[in-house]
Amino acid sequence: MSPPAQPGVPGGRGSKGPPARKLLCMCSLSLCLTYLCYSLMGGTGPAALRSPAALPASAAPGAPRSPTAFPATAAPRSAGAPGPSAAPPRASNGSREGAADAWLRAQLAPGEVITAQSGAFERDPQESSTTDEELSRAGSPGSRGGGSSTTPDYGEKRLPQALIIGVKKGGTRALLEAIRAHPDVRAVGTEPHFFDRNYEKGLEWYRNVMPKTLEGQITMEKTPSYFVTNEAPRRIHSMAKDAKLIVVVRDPVTRAISDYTQTLSKKPEIPTFEVLAFKNRTLGLIDASWSAIRIGIYALHLENWLQYFPLSQILFVSGERLITDPAGEMAKVQDFLGLKRIVTEKHFYFNKTKGFPCLKKPEDSSAPRCLGKSKGRTHPKIDPDVIHRLRKFYKPFNVMFYQMTGQDFQWEQEESDK
Repeated sequence: MSPPAQPGVPGGRGSKGPPARKLLCMCSLSLCLTYLCYSLMGGTGPAALRSPAALPASAAPGAPRSPTAFPATAAPRSAGAPGPSAAPPRASNGSREGAADAWLRAQLAPGEVITAQSGAFERDPQESSTTDEELSRAGSPGSRGGGSSTTPDYGEKRLPQALIIGVKKGGTRALLEAIRAHPDVRAVGTEPHFFDRNYEKGLEWYRNVMPKTLEGQITMEKTPSYFVTNEAPRRIHSMAKDAKLIVVVRDPVTRAISDYTQTLSKKPEIPTFEVLAFKNRTLGLIDASWSAIRIGIYALHLENWLQYFPLSQILFVSGERLITDPAGEMAKVQDFLGLKRIVTEKHFYFNKTKGFPCLKKPEDSSAPRCLGKSKGRTHPKIDPDVIHRLRKFYKPFNVMFYQMTGQDFQWEQEESDK
């Protein structure tokens, strides 16, 4: 059941018909203007920008509409199409060194939304245990799928009815593990990356990756990069118009630092967060082409999904509340999926060392099961001025996101509470 629209938030979840469409058009225009101004300040010429397309007022709720193109500095490449060659490193301007540019500008994944003038950007690998070998095993004929040795050898493999589509470093693994505790949910443990990296393998390959389920059970998967993949909404809509989508969102500033921390653990030689976050530190220009920053512009990515799916089919889970009140957030998830509330506070134990809840079986006294060592890493100390500037950068996008979803995640209070 969708919660009612919040007072003072027009066009929220409870809105219907023309007002909701009007809000989407207004948000689209506002996003365009905000991103356009920022792109121009960053030195991008108007010729490189794409103009926004108007949303048809007569479109039925949930029906596919032509995606609104937001200002970016280069049009997104189609999947499989070769990208332009990387631009030479920029001269040092007080914000970046040439070495930082060289590391940063690796090829962007085909289909990832929002591009910028350099034509080739850093793309961090998703934190996942998924490997090509694991997916090959899971997708082979006769395999059980699901990445779990406990998967029963009965039932049948089905395409997922629900997907956790984002966001990276938002808490998607914690959500997946919690919902897998429900007896009526079967979820693949690995990230299939079907709608962004493996689409050419076809739906039968995708089906074979899934675990076997019985009638009445829900098949799920999670791949956080779907949320920022331009083609994903259309492809998922083509597979199942009634698919239920779950997005775990988190304060974009904290999320960006967590993203950087993950990369730093694998590549200690990378430049500092401060160097990567700015196009020009002196002028305070944030580099929205860096994926750690780009992913957190949630309103921009969500607009792409709203061309194909109504808000009633998308659930937004708070990454913060998933830590402070996991049972409360899981109640919303179970309601959204049409499940009985079986995963409750009895399933969680707060681990003070880790700093987040761990799962436990309420029927026995076995030790709680926590996420791996890659979760809950200690973040590096970031200059408070950098945090402040990032909050100013994200604020208009956050407000638009609150309006589009009808939910106030109160991320701005993170700074005022300090």
